[in-house]
Amino acid sequence: MRAPVVPLPPAFLARPIAHRALWGPGRPENSLSAVRAAVEAGYGIEIDVQPSADGAAVVFHDEDLSRLTEAQGSVAARTAADLAALPLRGGTGEGIPSLSAVLAAVAGRVPLLIEIKDQTGRMDETDGLLEDAVARALHGYDGPVAVMSFNPHAVARMAELLPHVPRGLTTSRYDPRDWAPLDPAICDRLRDIPDHDRTGSSFVSHEARDLLRPRLRELRRQGTAILTWTIRSPLQERLARLIADNVTFEGYRA
Repeated sequence: MRAPVVPLPPAFLARPIAHRALWGPGRPENSLSAVRAAVEAGYGIEIDVQPSADGAAVVFHDEDLSRLTEAQGSVAARTAADLAALPLRGGTGEGIPSLSAVLAAVAGRVPLLIEIKDQTGRMDETDGLLEDAVARALHGYDGPVAVMSFNPHAVARMAELLPHVPRGLTTSRYDPRDWAPLDPAICDRLRDIPDHDRTGSSFVSHEARDLLRPRLRELRRQGTAILTWTIRSPLQERLARLIADNVTFEGYRA
């Protein structure tokens, strides 16, 4: 069954979207300081969510802690309180925030794009726990917000849990060399965005190196908004905007 399409609010196309918030020196990616800096600058914000051991959604890109903290092991093995007390590298002591904390910091002032990270390693059916946690955190939130995932099953689950919230697919050229150890057959299946209709997606956020893909032109003709990741220079931005409706950026002020 096809999920109903909820249009992406115009606010998501009005200003560039800061990738993992407006991070930089002293402001780690996906941190509250980076979120506050993006709000102050008036940018939209893209963040990533992972599950904690006690069923919360926390704002962190990786499954493993080692790149962004001094700790080792899985994010999902620690409680939200433990993660909040774990200092992020390159910051001033702040820890990993919960999605609820980020929502409170944004408070509807700028658009917020939430990427639900795949928990299966196969873009497969999920256990629904992270999606449930995101839905709980978003209950009653008053502001422009949208959800997306590379995993189409997660997007379909969000259509069931929060049918009024816009949703989309994070998409890629799916070069198997970039996606190892994901099965190349799964890459082949996902490359042309076959789950767009069944998930009721009103947008895709597509890899910048692959914006000439004919499928994107087809989706745009259907009214799907095209976002793109990750833009890292003014020149890349100018080129991307020839095709994309908005950019997700980092490393400069878009």
